[in-house]
Amino acid sequence: MKKIATFLIVLILVSVVFAGCAKKTGTVMGTVTDAKTGSPIAGAAVSIGGKSATTGNDGKYEIKDVPKGDQTLKVTAEGYKEYSEAFTVEAGDNTKDVALTPVIKIGLVTDVGGRGDKSFNDSALRGLENWAAGVKMVAGEGYKPLTDEEYRKSIEDEAPDLLDRGIHKFDIEPLVLESKANEDYVPNLKKLADEGCKLVIGVGFMLTDAINEVATQYPDTYFMLIDGFIENPPPNVVCYLFNEHEGSFLVGALVGQMTKTNIVGFVGGMDLFIIHKFEAGYRAGVKTVNPDCKVLVGYTGNFTNADDGQKIAKQQFDAGADIVYHASGACGLGVIKEAQARGEGYFAVGVDSDQDYLAPGRVLTSMIKHVDYAVWLSIQSVVEGTFKSGHIFLGVKEGGVGLSPMKYTKDIIPEDVLDKVNKLKEMIAKGEFKVPSTYEELDAFVPPEIP
Repeated sequence: MKKIATFLIVLILVSVVFAGCAKKTGTVMGTVTDAKTGSPIAGAAVSIGGKSATTGNDGKYEIKDVPKGDQTLKVTAEGYKEYSEAFTVEAGDNTKDVALTPVIKIGLVTDVGGRGDKSFNDSALRGLENWAAGVKMVAGEGYKPLTDEEYRKSIEDEAPDLLDRGIHKFDIEPLVLESKANEDYVPNLKKLADEGCKLVIGVGFMLTDAINEVATQYPDTYFMLIDGFIENPPPNVVCYLFNEHEGSFLVGALVGQMTKTNIVGFVGGMDLFIIHKFEAGYRAGVKTVNPDCKVLVGYTGNFTNADDGQKIAKQQFDAGADIVYHASGACGLGVIKEAQARGEGYFAVGVDSDQDYLAPGRVLTSMIKHVDYAVWLSIQSVVEGTFKSGHIFLGVKEGGVGLSPMKYTKDIIPEDVLDKVNKLKEMIAKGEFKVPSTYEELDAFVPPEIP
């Protein structure tokens, strides 16, 4: 009898213990779906309170023995934005359905200048990484989110003229491949398409043939080509081009008024039509405000060797030039270095991005070519479903080109000089005259009358 009583007491105690345990945990269950389509997502990883589960083909999950109280529910799935939310677990069953926001993969293939060229490629990367994705690349760590302040300053500092253009972040995942040689273009484009990128961006006209070749092999992937012209682009390709000659004209109009020696310089990269546009516009701008000014011209033959840029800049400064404008990619870093070494009375002019900070006070201005904005616009078209094949031209009127804010030099530029440059900018935007973009057009160019 005593043994039976003892057994009953033990049984009761065990029951109480198990009952107490049951009250301290709960089961969390639900369905994970696509926020846009409502379709179930299989293979999503769900975790809460140190427990985890994976959704089945029906998108359902169930996690047992989750500690009661305030927990954090996290859900991740390939191709979707990570979900994280505070969730209070009660004893018994807890139902929590989750809708994941799709994240669109956007790929970008750089030209050989690559990341860190302080020019064309960096501008494209800013449009993708900073403005569209809201992230920054940290060496050795990968992507880190931009704070709201960093995001705002990225636009204010790099593109104050675009503050009214409605630039904002999208739910995208950036994937970037750097090209070290021309032979890298095709395999890099293919790799990004194979990885599921909805849009693949090719930075620079040198990727023209590669994109034309690869696009037909991936009809379900969109491609954006910067600065390249495909006469009849496939239905999944858009070419963004710039009226660089218009922005370069404004540079010339400023430089032509600021020179003290009446000799200025131009350093181009490869001797190609696209760079001739910069030269033609620049020379036309100089001619418009100072017809007696001489323009020295030299080409490095590449876009990567800063020493070559410095060598030509040195020759032009030695020949009497006091301001040298470059359109030469990374070679331009050498042009700026030479102006900085010479000091007071000598200036370089940057290109593509705002390069004024590279040598404060020695870079008179920079011809801003908003590759960043073009990249952002192309991503917007894919995200919002408005992508159209063809050619899109961005000039002064469209916010595609212009001058830097001249943060370090504006105080030495007379107000009447800036007024004349701004008046010419307004005339270009209104179509009151056409800026030459070729040598032939430059030869026939008649400077406009400035009111």
